[in-house]
Amino acid sequence: MKQLLTVEMQIAERARKYPEEALTNLHEMVDVGLLEACFASLNKKGASGIDGQTWKDYQTQKGERIPQLLAEFKSGKYRAPHIRRVYIPKGDGKLRPLGLTTVEDKLLQTAITRILTPVYEQLFLPCSYGFRPGKSQHQALESLFKEASFKGMRYVIDADLQNYFGSIDHQSLRTFLDRRIKDGVIRKMIDKWLKAGIMDKGQLSYPREGTPQGGAISPLISNIFLHYVLDEWFKEQIQPLLKGKSFIIRFADDYLLGFTNREDAMRMMEVLPKRLGKFGLTLHPEKTRLIDLGANTKKAQSNRTFEFLGFTHYMGKSRKGNLVLMRKTSSKKLNAALIRMDDWIKKNRDKMSVKEIIYELNLKLRGYYGYYGITFNLRKIRSYYQGTKRILQKWLNRRGGKRIWTWERIIKLVEQWQPLIRPKIVHTYL
Repeated sequence: MKQLLTVEMQIAERARKYPEEALTNLHEMVDVGLLEACFASLNKKGASGIDGQTWKDYQTQKGERIPQLLAEFKSGKYRAPHIRRVYIPKGDGKLRPLGLTTVEDKLLQTAITRILTPVYEQLFLPCSYGFRPGKSQHQALESLFKEASFKGMRYVIDADLQNYFGSIDHQSLRTFLDRRIKDGVIRKMIDKWLKAGIMDKGQLSYPREGTPQGGAISPLISNIFLHYVLDEWFKEQIQPLLKGKSFIIRFADDYLLGFTNREDAMRMMEVLPKRLGKFGLTLHPEKTRLIDLGANTKKAQSNRTFEFLGFTHYMGKSRKGNLVLMRKTSSKKLNAALIRMDDWIKKNRDKMSVKEIIYELNLKLRGYYGYYGITFNLRKIRSYYQGTKRILQKWLNRRGGKRIWTWERIIKLVEQWQPLIRPKIVHTYL
């Protein structure tokens, strides 16, 4: 860890010293010590790539493999392996493609990400919260709350990019990278990752655009691309022309634009598709809309909510009677979480004792409250807690034998014998 921090500090200092120049020779910062530190940081239980090798498999060989990897990387002989594509369910019933690469490739991607991150942290704007050190979803939610509640940003553009990770234009990305990174070794490596073959259901293809979700370097590439296409453009070219105040809040490819002036918002709705189209990106026509949070007619009130980072946001009155932006767990997210809970208890009801099941459920509940336990959302996390109890009763009664788990007995179990963690607000912004 000290090795990582030292390298990152040195690169950050270089980036601050030469803010207007493209940096070279960054690949010299990659050495065996850095690669070993990056390897230790990888998810030890992560899914394997196309070679089937696990973290533990590589660990037994890393004394020999890591120096070889370093030599191949610096000489340019390293070849990016094919990516194994899998599909994971989304909240809307659809599937999201995920690219799984080999342990060794994850290791190298992680190292290059560590090298580039300090450079771009000098550049990225405060409005960008996704996959950045010291930034989080809750910070983005807090910023949104303040902008809409206290600064009058009642016109919100909820924009959705269609297939963003699969649409990133490689040539535009290279142009953006040229502004800060001209290390030939690193740039060639990024090109190899962009062109890596994708194995999907036995069929191999080579992409001409996009970057696979799942790669360690993909979030950074995503942020670099949208920094220039969206963040910097909005701040430097759009905001100075607006009549009223405005904001942009972005978490990876999920973003919102807010305005105090309706005309500004309407003009932005016209300009935004053209700007994105210039770089090969497309707005989802059914999921992109302008929300008027202050609407008071019945017809308009149906368009007063929007989804962002797993929450449904809407205007409501605080205890003091002030209009503020409130939030609750998105119905889709809540239902999906309960389905996952149902699947887990069903699979493990016969493998584990009741005590062990409760222990694992408490880990899941603690994690759930850690994200969704936010001001104004107590009712929804209570729904998750109650739903967990109902699911637990259902599957305990299907373990075989008599149905002994009445609702009264379940209550005693989760409140007295083996208590479940009760709902609580973890993040308070008022």
